[in-house]
Parts: sequence; structure tokens; C-alpha cells
Amino acid sequence: MTTSALPVVAGVDGSGSALAAVAWAAHACTRYRSPLRLVHAYSLPTRGYPEVISSARELRSAMYDQGRLWLSDAVAAAHSVSPDLVVEHDLRMEHSVPTLLEESVRARQIVLGSRGLGGFTGALVGSTAVALAAHASCPVVVVRGESVAGPVVVGVDVSAGSDAALGFAFEEASARGVVLVVAHAGGEVDGVLQRVSGWGEKYPDVVVEQVLARERPAPLLLRLGESAGLLVVGCRGRGGFTGLLLGSTSQALVHHAPCPVAIVREP
Repeated sequence: MTTSALPVVAGVDGSGSALAAVAWAAHACTRYRSPLRLVHAYSLPTRGYPEVISSARELRSAMYDQGRLWLSDAVAAAHSVSPDLVVEHDLRMEHSVPTLLEESVRARQIVLGSRGLGGFTGALVGSTAVALAAHASCPVVVVRGESVAGPVVVGVDVSAGSDAALGFAFEEASARGVVLVVAHAGGEVDGVLQRVSGWGEKYPDVVVEQVLARERPAPLLLRLGESAGLLVVGCRGRGGFTGLLLGSTSQALVHHAPCPVAIVREP
């Protein structure tokens, strides 16, 4: 089993979706022997809070207390997965995206829920998803659907941008002890096979299945995701799978994937 001192970071916002992300992150920590870091960030709203909270000081105090409660619930959820798991937590008065980007510099991966009360789980809607995928220093995982022990599915093309996604997918498949399904939509098969072969030499324990299909990337991944434990895509390249996070296909995966989605940025 791989050992890593880098933590898995989970965003916490008090929603059930965020707690599911915390549980997913806790399982990842047990696979990689990594600590878990729980982060909640909040900023003062300009509207929407009761008039009984009359001052900025009272509002900050209320949001701070609420954040502490949410983090406490998240710690309990993590320890329900692994009682011995090392868990640290942080509460910040900041906007969520800068907080996540800062955390990503020293994280193994960032894990988020797909929907919730705003904050972290709402961050993956619209242009913010592109900002995180394009600038995070580590993979970003959006937890969707039910947790199943299915294969890891990675979408690749012939661009160099597929290497990071492939490497992450091989590592995940090895740690989980599951099959890796490599999916490619379109032509240029030889280049894809060459890249897969190179990573296969580094992970000889991983059984690889290849799906070469002439269909659009999003429908192919959504179909394969129905039986997958994790979908993996890159976020940079010359189209195909690595270009997914730059347009409408990214929205299809974030909002409709039947399993968790990992977005891996090429360094």
C-alpha cells in the first residue's frame, strides 16, 4: 500500500452531500495511509440572515459556531469509517475557492460533495468548477452517486494532458485492487495504447481493459460510469477527454455522473 504524508482534504459545509464526501475521503485516507484534513470556509453574506442578528460581530460569531458544529459532525463521520484515522480540521473566514486552491498546494487530493448548502459543495457549479480544475495543484474529486466497488474508468486522448489523469487512475486502481478501464473516443488509437503501456509498466498489478469507441466523450463516460467506482478525466489538452473541463461536457459529468469524478490537472 502506498504511504503518503500529504493529507486528503475534504470541504465541509454542513450538507449531507459534504458528509458523503468526508466519508469518501476517509476511505481514501485508509487506502493511502494519509491523514484527513477537514476545512470549512465562510464569508459574511450581504443578505439572507435573520434580522435578529443585528451586527457583523454577532453574525461572525453565529457563523463561527455553526462552522465548528459542522466540522464536529464531519470528524464523527470520518471516524465512523476509520476510528484510528488521523483527522485535523480548520475553520476560516475566507471565500471557498481561494481556500481550496491554497489547500491544494499541500494536499494529495481535494474532495467535495456535488451539492449542498453553498460553500464547498456549491463551488462546483458554473465557472468556479473551471477555476478549480484549471488551477488546483492536486486532483479534485466530486463525490456523486453511491459508493461501489467497481472499476476505475479513465478517459484519455493522445495529448500530453492525459498523462496526469492516467497516472492518477493507475494509482487509484492499484490501491483499490480493481480493474482499470481506459476509454478513448475517436481515432489515433496507437498513441493512446503507447501511453497506457508506459503506465502499465509502473503498475504491473493493475489489470487494464480498453474501450475504444466512436462516440462523444461525455456519453461514453456516463455510460461506463454506471458500473464504475470512480471516473477520472484530465482538464487540459487538445479536445477529447482532456478538454472536458473547459465546456459543457464538464457540466454533464459534474451534474449527471452516476459515480464520483476525479478531475486531474496536468502540471
